[in-house]
Amino acid sequence: MDNRQCVGTSLISEPPAPRRRRVVRRLLLAALAGSLATGAVLVLLPGEPQRHRPARPPAAGPQSRPREQALTAVTYGVPAALPGLTALIGRQEQRVSRRPKDALAWAVLGSAYVERGRRAGDAADYPRAERALKASLEARGTRNTEALDGLAALALARRDFPAAKRYAEQAHQAAPKRWSAYPALIDAYTGLGDYEKARSALDKLLALRTDAAVRPAVMARAAAVYRDRGWREDAVAQLTDAAAAARTPAEQAAWLAGVGQLAWERGDLPEALRHFEAALRLDPDQRAAPAGRARTLAALGRTSEALAAYRAAVASRPRPEDLLELGELYETLGQPDAAEDAYARMREAVRLSVAGGVDEELLIGRFEADHGDPWEAVERLEEEWRRQPGIEVADALGWALHRAGEDQEALTYATVATDKAKGGGVRSALYAYHLGVIEAELERTGPARRHLEEALRINPYFSPLRVPLAQEALRELGDVPDEPPPSE
Repeated sequence: MDNRQCVGTSLISEPPAPRRRRVVRRLLLAALAGSLATGAVLVLLPGEPQRHRPARPPAAGPQSRPREQALTAVTYGVPAALPGLTALIGRQEQRVSRRPKDALAWAVLGSAYVERGRRAGDAADYPRAERALKASLEARGTRNTEALDGLAALALARRDFPAAKRYAEQAHQAAPKRWSAYPALIDAYTGLGDYEKARSALDKLLALRTDAAVRPAVMARAAAVYRDRGWREDAVAQLTDAAAAARTPAEQAAWLAGVGQLAWERGDLPEALRHFEAALRLDPDQRAAPAGRARTLAALGRTSEALAAYRAAVASRPRPEDLLELGELYETLGQPDAAEDAYARMREAVRLSVAGGVDEELLIGRFEADHGDPWEAVERLEEEWRRQPGIEVADALGWALHRAGEDQEALTYATVATDKAKGGGVRSALYAYHLGVIEAELERTGPARRHLEEALRINPYFSPLRVPLAQEALRELGDVPDEPPPSE
């Protein structure tokens, strides 16, 4: 069997169960990573006939019951609180057991599984979601837009952008005037490196009239696109407005965590910490905020607090990327045993994630490039690039090629990741650092210095492991002109 059908032995000690066509994709953190809304948007309450379609969503303010909030959130594609999602799932499981041909009830159940799995970091919910959503399709047929929306959201949660694109386009073709397919289309196009289509889909989404419950999610989607274009101020404005318009604490926490991530990316540590902590106060189950807070505390030099925050963040169902960050922090502190323990936990988290159908190839490639076998990283990331060529993969592949000693080829991919004409335009300190190091290895001293300086200018704290290396590389380059002096 091709070793790419399982996680390699250099990272995972035992292979996971076989996967269908490598449908093992996980959702982007950048954080915004990500996506902040699931895209699993349904337009009827479960079990209600078509003639009872509500004109607008039910209110889901702080006084409404958690299950009602969860139903509204799943119905309109916004973050929901975990207790409400669990209650909603329990109700829907009872409903489909009584009415196994109820396509809408199956679609709500599947979408709720997707959202709970994403929120809790439990990939075991994804196979359950897939079964429920396919049961919905079987009950109603291929023009079942609710199930198609849920399947698109599931594919995004698994980081399977081709499948997300396919399902979202089918949903859009089945009901062209519905807004709900657009968020998934935007995320899928972005993951596939098709930024023009992502921007076009956003323009069409913004032109639609949407209900009050939907607008914060639309603003958050706009923020993600603006961030990818390098329009930081516009992204911050959209997310701030989304947080102000949020209807539940869980929703508001998600948007505030996004504002915190944007502040982190530009090196504004006090602002990042303020928003991450506000998100945690609103919703202790918020997944992005704990690691963001820990990362920011480490950058502020509050190391003991940072370690405690990381340990809390990874105490239950840890995200693999958070464990990788923690391991690298331990490395900078000269604690190799603690670092290896974090990496061992990361391997187990990856194994569980892959078993749920999530694609962890990007994270595995990054880990192998810096801490394992660079050639394995190259092999994995080359296939990932062929399948879904987004700028995250371009950056990771370029860096893996550099670590494997193939700097000339590495330069091609690192340039794609930082080229505003070819990529999304995102301003990433890590991407600029990678490009600068590759250029330095190729003795392109002027461009190397510019890009290393750019990395530290974008975010002087972007990585506790790499910032000192960037500073050392600049010292070694010295103060050199961009072009060689003319010969006499």
